[in-house]
Amino acid sequence: MKAQIGNKATITVQEAVEHYSLSRRKFYSLLHKPGLTFVVFYYNERRLILKDEFERYLESHPELRRRGFDE
Repeated sequence: MKAQIGNKATITVQEAVEHYSLSRRKFYSLLHKPGLTFVVFYYNERRLILKDEFERYLESHPELRRRGFDE
């Protein structure tokens, strides 16, 4: 059984896009910017997202969300 996102400290890029209703294009573009504190690299180039850190970032950058989602 997979852990619920709420119980995880790190999530995959795909989980972040789906769970937070993000614009996939904007989010993938963002991941290539240097200095992001919520992105960690794991096993070669695989990216994982530090969930709590990303939620703080998302509060000040709501433009990442797809239109029509105000969660």
